[in-house]
Amino acid sequence: MSEHDFLGRCEAVLDRIETALDELELDLDCERSGHVLEIVFDDDSRIVINGQVPMREIWLASPAGAHHFREQDEGWVDTRSGERLSLVLSRAVSRQGGRAVELAVG
Repeated sequence: MSEHDFLGRCEAVLDRIETALDELELDLDCERSGHVLEIVFDDDSRIVINGQVPMREIWLASPAGAHHFREQDEGWVDTRSGERLSLVLSRAVSRQGGRAVELAVG
């Protein structure tokens, strides 16, 4: 995958995440700078999601841990656990947001 292709796919995932979070009724803010999305909760805890161009991966960091995702079968899959980005992000947002949420983002 070319750098250009990866950046387009990364941007699309970050856009879907922002849209899905906007639809939730949680006290959080999204801050975006380039290929980095920070989700800031009311207690100032954060989830950071960013595109790693050289690796062609999307990385997610939260207080619960860090994950690296590669695109497989038209979805983003954790390189260690095999879990989908949607599941890992849903779990992290649920934990930090104080209620169960389900995000379908990739």
